[in-house]
Amino acid sequence: MNHSQSSREIYLSNWSKQQDTSNSNYFQEKQSINFSRKLSVCMEKDVEALMTKLLRDLPGYANRVSQRSRRLSRTTQTYSYMLMAGKPEFSPLPTNILEDTGNRSKKSQDKDVKQVFFTTLERKYIQKKPIQSQQFHRLFLTKTKDGWHMVMMFTQTGSYPKSKPPTPPRDSSNGVVGQAIKTWLRDCRVAESTSRRS
Repeated sequence: MNHSQSSREIYLSNWSKQQDTSNSNYFQEKQSINFSRKLSVCMEKDVEALMTKLLRDLPGYANRVSQRSRRLSRTTQTYSYMLMAGKPEFSPLPTNILEDTGNRSKKSQDKDVKQVFFTTLERKYIQKKPIQSQQFHRLFLTKTKDGWHMVMMFTQTGSYPKSKPPTPPRDSSNGVVGQAIKTWLRDCRVAESTSRRS
């Protein structure tokens, strides 16, 4: 009787270990698949696939950039928070529209540069009153051997809900959203490079 119980306990113990190993392998494989899928968008030549993922992550990246800027400046300046980013559009903008934005717009006319238009909704508080605005972004991207890079970006600011015409385009490459996009693309390239080495 004792021998039977001992054998049964050994069997159950071995079975349990096998299940733990099986489950561990399953979850590791699942995590590997999800990680690979995440990286695959960074390796895509298709700018549409890239932008879908980028815009999904953009509010978080932009708000972190804004928070860092606020901590570093230590001023009472009002900062905006990004609430959401809209769906991208990929129709090229006529070059004559960018002629008044400066010489840097010539870079955007390169045949290897992809244009993306998207909007963001932002909110800031002035005297405890929420003020929302809509930003209209024209982003220029190019793909090199090590991945995607931002060439430049122009932005117009409009009220929300719409009541006034948006401001003229300005170079926003080094603004909060521009820095957020650069950081996301950098993280994307680093993840891709790490995946190739592993």
